[in-house]
Order: sequence, then C-alpha cells, then structure tokens
Amino acid sequence: MADVAHLGHVEIYTDRFEDSLDFFTRIFGLKLSLVQGNSAWLRAWDDYEFHSLKLTRHHTTGVGHIGYRAQSPEALERRVAAITAAGYKTHGWVDDDPGHGRAFRFEDPFGHVFELYFDTRRAEPDAGDRPALKNMASKFTGQGASPRRIDHLNLLATDVAEFRRFMETCLGSRVTEMIALDNGRVGGCWFTVNNKTYDLACTEEHGRGDGRLHHVTYATDQREDILRAADIFLENGVHIETGPHKHAIQGTFFLYVWEPAGNRIELANAGARLILAPDHAPVVWTETERKKGQAWGLKTIETFHTHGTPPVGPD
Repeated sequence: MADVAHLGHVEIYTDRFEDSLDFFTRIFGLKLSLVQGNSAWLRAWDDYEFHSLKLTRHHTTGVGHIGYRAQSPEALERRVAAITAAGYKTHGWVDDDPGHGRAFRFEDPFGHVFELYFDTRRAEPDAGDRPALKNMASKFTGQGASPRRIDHLNLLATDVAEFRRFMETCLGSRVTEMIALDNGRVGGCWFTVNNKTYDLACTEEHGRGDGRLHHVTYATDQREDILRAADIFLENGVHIETGPHKHAIQGTFFLYVWEPAGNRIELANAGARLILAPDHAPVVWTETERKKGQAWGLKTIETFHTHGTPPVGPD
C-alpha cells in the first residue's frame, strides 16, 4: 500500500479576498467551513474533509501550499524520513491549522510548498446541510457551479524532469502521462498516488517565475454540469478563458475561468478513468502530437500557455 492516500487541499493566495470569497461561495458553489483571521476554509459538497481549499488574504496571488493526506501515522513518519534523507528543503512540523492535525512541510526545487498530514478534521454539516444519504459528506444544494470534489492542481516548473524526481521521492507518486519534447526535455507530467488518473500535473514554466500555479481543478459528475456552469459564469461576469473542450491528455471535458484575483480555476468531468493496472506504463505524447491541440474544441488560447500566478513582469 502506498504511503500517501490522496490530495487533501490547496491553499490559494488572493489580493482581493472578499471578491475571491464571493466567487468561491456564491458563484463557484463551495461550502464555507470557517473564516478566521486572514483565511477561509472551503470544501465541495462531497469533500469528506473540513476543507479542500484554503483561501488566504495576501499581497499577491498564487499557491500557498499543497496538502496531501498520508495513509496512516506510520506512513507519515516513513515519508518524512524519506524526504529528509533526500535532502529537499524542509520547513519542519506545523500544528496550527484548524482543518487538520500536525503536518510536515517541505519544498520542491522550484519554490512550491507541500505538507503531509494524517490526523484530519472531517466535514461538519449542520442540521440544514445534512444529506438524505448517509454515505455523502453533505447535502447537494445546487448553489452556483456546485462541483462535487477537489480533483487536481497544475504547477509550473522550469525543469519538469527534476520535479518528477521530487514527486516520486517525496510522495511516492507515479507518472500516468507525460510530454516528451523534441529538444529532449520533459514538457509535462501527470502524477497520481492512488488509482485516479492524476491528482497533480506539472508543466514547463514559460515565464520567469518560481513556485507558480497554473490552475486548481474541481470535478463535476457530468459534462452538463460544466455547460450549466459556463452560463452561471457568464451571468456573473467571470472571465471564461477557454472551453468547454475535451483534453487529449487524460481525456477530461473542461472549462477554465479566472477567479477575481486572477488565479485560474478549472471545472472538469474527471472521474471516468481510473488506473487499475499495477504495471501501467506512462503514456508518452510527442511534441508533434501535442501541437495538434485538444482532442476537440477550439484552438487553445495563448494565455493558457503564458498566464500563471503570481504574475511575472507583463503577464
């Protein structure tokens, strides 16, 4: 059994806290678990943990940290030992987040901060938010886009091959799909720690930034949910960057928007494919194949390749 269970949560920075919080609750449709100090803890209606998104007031945008839950206390200690032995930058133990117990923080070579934890706080629906079915985390209210759960995030790095070594060493992740560029570099890798097709992607940084975020993704049950969300975004003046289209890599149906501070957020119908084969080999896409674009839909807009948060220079 792998030591790491799943992606737990992502912290996003915003320099427009009130506007971003309004977007994620009223328009995107996440449930608010807590507002305390400079942060808000939110979750989708079927996320079982207290939060899957931590929104933090900051002087800029981007990702604060990425949280993964370990399989057990013993698995957490094994991972911490492996991370420490590998020589990656560590921030040590923290125990000050209301969403989970103590966590070990560490950093990839490009400035993204990760944390591993086991003890967690589960979703606490009040009487009006309790589901009719006891096997769901909370009631489906249909507020806004109303995604079901967090799915994955995409980070940017100047050396994806080096980032791959980090993920395999620290989290025990495996690569399910990747891009091999003509110049010999790795253009992108899609990682998983369980049977999902991926919980984190890393693609090549084309700007001059460090520790940047490309996007965070929440999953819907069906494609029609994304089409409905597009109308909701339109009515509320949300910037729709690209989609709905279908990705060639991983085959997801998607829609990308920018929340008010400029962080890219994706809705995707991402639950159809699972990696069940224990000897699954990464699917490798060539540069020529990737230049064909998405599986179908309009040509990918240029900002999809250039925009990340926090912004750098003229981004």
